[in-house]
Amino acid sequence: MADWRTVDAPAKLNLALVVGALRPDGKHEVATVMERLSLSDTVSVRRARETRVSGFADDTLVAAALAELSRHAVGEAHFEARIEKRIPVAAGLGGGSSDAAAALRLANGLLDAPLPRATLAQLASDLGADIPFFLHEGPQLATDDGTTLAPLTFPRDYVVVLVLPDGAEKRSTREVYAAFDVRGGEAGYEQRRRALLDALGRVGAAADLASLPRNDLASSRIADELGRTGAFRADVTGAGPVVYGLFADRGEAERAAAALSGRGVTWLATPARVA
Repeated sequence: MADWRTVDAPAKLNLALVVGALRPDGKHEVATVMERLSLSDTVSVRRARETRVSGFADDTLVAAALAELSRHAVGEAHFEARIEKRIPVAAGLGGGSSDAAAALRLANGLLDAPLPRATLAQLASDLGADIPFFLHEGPQLATDDGTTLAPLTFPRDYVVVLVLPDGAEKRSTREVYAAFDVRGGEAGYEQRRRALLDALGRVGAAADLASLPRNDLASSRIADELGRTGAFRADVTGAGPVVYGLFADRGEAERAAAALSGRGVTWLATPARVA
């Protein structure tokens, strides 16, 4: 049997998420600051006689990514993938998208004629808006439908407390965006987008991330609780329901996680290292 190739597939944070109107292509205009975390799944891929995915019964994205790669490859190519899940599912942390991006990178490297980076990026974009982000290192500003990326440089010396609230309704991203449309959430988008860009231009220390606008899609009282325990920024990530708090001090983050352990499942993470 062929040898396995294995990588970590990191979770992501939306450190800010500004959402605009529905586009003609059925997607929304967004401007979002995306960061990779040390919390990760593990994805392994090897060549196989037929494409199959094990380890996570609810996977759809990794299977779709490998099928698309096979369709674009020169000659016949099939893959077996294994997923070891640690990122909570349907939580706003992008675990499925990260797994798919990791599978794409690994499988592409196993091809006799790997696809060019631009082609791989287009495949990722066609599969889902968050997937292209995971093909890049470091924080990114994602605009348009979320697939136009620009690298960001800012201090990353903070610890992240993640809270998955007990009893949180894990609505699909589609449902969350539909509710946003019903309440007319796109009003004032250009002003919020400009406020985001202006705030990014003023970030000189990690604590300055506090000035980024709040998530347009979701909110949580737990963010306020994280703020009271010392987080210099706290918000919901993505479409939720996970809430995060950024802390300058690890001990303070640990105490906050302990204090909120009765409100849900908690994790500590840091920004993922850039290779």
